[in-house]
Amino acid sequence: MASKELPASGDEYTHDVVEPVECVGLQTRGGWTTFPFITVSALGLSIAAAGWTTNLIVYLIQKFNIKSIHATEIYNVVNGCTSFFPIVGAIIADSFVGNYFVILGSSILSLLGLVLLTLTATLDSLRPNDCKEDLQTCEASSQFQLAILFSAITLVSIGIGGTRFTLATMGADQFDKRKNQGTFFNWYFFTFTLATIIGITAIVYVEDNVSWGLGYILCLAINAIGLAIFICGKRYYRHIKPMGSPFTSIARVIVATIRKKKVLLSSESKDYYYGDIKGTLFPAVLGLTSRFRFLNRAAMKVEGDAHQQQGKLSESWSLCTVQQVEDFKSLIKICPLWSSSIFLHTPIAIQMSLMVLQALAMDRHVGPHFRIPSSSFLVFTLLATAIALSIFDRYLFPMWKKLTHRSMTPLVRIGIGHVLNIIGMACSALVESRRLHVVRNHNLTHQPSSVTVTPMSALWLIGPLAIVGVGEAFHFPGQVSLYYQEFPTSLKSTATAMISLVIAVAFYLSTALIDLIQRITGWLPDNINEGRIDNVFWMLVIIGVINFGYYSTCAMLYKYNNVENSEQKSETLVIDDA
Repeated sequence: MASKELPASGDEYTHDVVEPVECVGLQTRGGWTTFPFITVSALGLSIAAAGWTTNLIVYLIQKFNIKSIHATEIYNVVNGCTSFFPIVGAIIADSFVGNYFVILGSSILSLLGLVLLTLTATLDSLRPNDCKEDLQTCEASSQFQLAILFSAITLVSIGIGGTRFTLATMGADQFDKRKNQGTFFNWYFFTFTLATIIGITAIVYVEDNVSWGLGYILCLAINAIGLAIFICGKRYYRHIKPMGSPFTSIARVIVATIRKKKVLLSSESKDYYYGDIKGTLFPAVLGLTSRFRFLNRAAMKVEGDAHQQQGKLSESWSLCTVQQVEDFKSLIKICPLWSSSIFLHTPIAIQMSLMVLQALAMDRHVGPHFRIPSSSFLVFTLLATAIALSIFDRYLFPMWKKLTHRSMTPLVRIGIGHVLNIIGMACSALVESRRLHVVRNHNLTHQPSSVTVTPMSALWLIGPLAIVGVGEAFHFPGQVSLYYQEFPTSLKSTATAMISLVIAVAFYLSTALIDLIQRITGWLPDNINEGRIDNVFWMLVIIGVINFGYYSTCAMLYKYNNVENSEQKSETLVIDDA
């Protein structure tokens, strides 16, 4: 989820234009004219993405005869990749080619991947024969079939990563005013949520109840329409010249520090590089702090340092500005809180994948004729989050402010999210304990869980999913707000990247954790009727409690970057310097 914010994109764009004639022509681009092209493109690409990713576990089990637990591991890896690739896409867009070409290239890759995925669903030669009803004679997929399948998944995953949040960034770049940018973001994420709900429900229903081929053809067609609409709007888009990625300056600080590891630190401010900023005020404001002093070497001027332009020092991989060093220190400062979020999202990732296996084994009928697709249960988490957010903004937060005379801080919101997440995992454990009790009472323990329906309504799964959804309404916006509020101005665009990265790590870690549990315990056999998924959830409760203790410690020790205090400190530094 690495979206990039350019608060004054119009000004930056104008600065890049040299000739007055070009400037007049280019200023007519951007604005609300581009809105329908970008949002409709986002709608189509997001529906297609949700339509195939959400139901991937079921597709792997039913059409490629992949064991259920292995299918969940693949699903988690794919989700990890789709959360990590946006960071790569943002770096490429910021540093090299710009947002438009990243979105265009990623959409084309997504289209090619969906073509291959559709072929696997429609051509018998590209998938193994279906298992017999007793599941004792299942044909394994050939190497060629798996190669086509995983090539398709890889291409579509890259496509999702390159478009999901880069589209949001490009949309914001079309506006000069903060208010218009904010309005665009609201509509964009509303569109994204709507598209996800459509994909999770309508597309998944077609895949489960009509045919996989038709479902993937719909994804392919919708992706193609979204791409075509995006291309049609090219003449109206404002294209921002790549200004360089903030990740580059972070890497420079690390490299410069390593290169100067033997240099003795100086206590004189004149020995450090402040960049092009002139005057006594700014060097004082940007003065190096004593925390993580070893990093100060990156800004120290030494003989033969960096490459010089017209006899003047300039930034390089051996010399950084004081501001870049302090910005990197800010990232290190918040890392403990960031790391606690990994084990906040890891249980959610495991719950998402195991819930699909639980739903497959339960009675999903609502009425005599309608059956909810197993993967569509994820929509209840999304709906709970959306409903909770609307209630919080209208009632909870105003009430909190009235009672405490202060707004709810991001750390408090995240802490409440931790608690609700633990409660959600405990409820999942109780529901699974009840399901296993019903399985034993009906002598279904050794019956294949993917084809034998346990006489227990799958609607019991909604409760835990809704609790986790409400928890996300607390901790997810809280994390975004914390990172955006606490990061220095030059690194504001990395706020969403931090969230995207933590989600990616959580999905990868969930895969490793599931594999470890399967290896050392008997809790996760391929037939979950013979397993103890409830114990897995209780283990996640214990992990959650320990992680909450770690988070609480970090939160109590953390000090917000207070603007007023910073201003007072700056004034003091200026006086002292004088």
